[in-house]
Amino acid sequence: MDAQVSWAARWPQRVSLACLILAAISVLQVAAQAAAYRTANFTVAAPTTQLAKEIGDTAERCRKELAIEWLGRELPNWSKPCPIHATVAPGLGAGGATSFVFDRGEVFDWDMKVQGSRERVLDSVIPHEVTHTVFATHFRQPLPRWADEGACTTVEHHSEIRKQENMLITFLKTRRGIDFNTMFRLKEYPQDVLPLYAQGHSLARYLIDQKGKRAFLTFLADGMQDERWDRAIEKHYGYEHLLALQNSWLDWIKAGRPQLQPQDGVMLASAQAPAPPAASAARGEVAAGKSVYGEDASWRPQKRRPITPEAATSDSQASSSAAAAYDASRTHESAWR
Repeated sequence: MDAQVSWAARWPQRVSLACLILAAISVLQVAAQAAAYRTANFTVAAPTTQLAKEIGDTAERCRKELAIEWLGRELPNWSKPCPIHATVAPGLGAGGATSFVFDRGEVFDWDMKVQGSRERVLDSVIPHEVTHTVFATHFRQPLPRWADEGACTTVEHHSEIRKQENMLITFLKTRRGIDFNTMFRLKEYPQDVLPLYAQGHSLARYLIDQKGKRAFLTFLADGMQDERWDRAIEKHYGYEHLLALQNSWLDWIKAGRPQLQPQDGVMLASAQAPAPPAASAARGEVAAGKSVYGEDASWRPQKRRPITPEAATSDSQASSSAAAAYDASRTHESAWR
């Protein structure tokens, strides 16, 4: 024992460094072997074997169930699985990023990163991100940002949805809303991204509750053909133009977001949403470049202004309590490249 101690004392740096390297290699090898899991359409790297399996099985189940829910059918297996890189820890803010490539009607090169607590990864982040892949596989082209994020947020846990609903009120009252003519044409994330998530979720729910998920996707497919969203919203939902939709949606928000009860495409009874404005009055206001709103101007969505450091600081202070409830890592790097 004394001899061993004496020998180690002569070479403390070499022995310590060698031990650390060997230990690190061993840990990495074990972790790599223990934390990998594969399903038909996903490969998962996670902190533990159990987590990797839970995430992979949840992703596969969501892919099947959400495709049936939104499209009415299962998706065929992808030619290559989507890698999922998971960072999971108690108290970690929920978020995710999914990238993929559209090329000549094909979608491929999937990559998904998720983070959060175990519960939120499984019940919110994975369903949200997998819904992106379902939409990408179905449409094979980029969706408007508000619709993509808004619809994907509807499948999250109610605690995450409640954060979006609370933040929406703050954003509208602090004039950080996005007017619909601007929002419907966004192809990239705005610098002030959180209002897009909250407002997109709310509008997606408003339209989905009226006629269902498949009708919502049909509307999006039609509108994306020519980007004439005024035409598409009138054809599919009866609103004369986006401003009429915006006003009706705002009235629904003010009324406390009552549950809509569609039947055969018609909203019924006490939960019926506010009717679109009269055609003649609405068209006249649009032609004059004005908005049709009630007296409470604080509810008016505003067109995006350039973000300056001063404005960003002011906006941040105005809604710090709401923004703090939602992790900024939720922002996607890119839903397509």
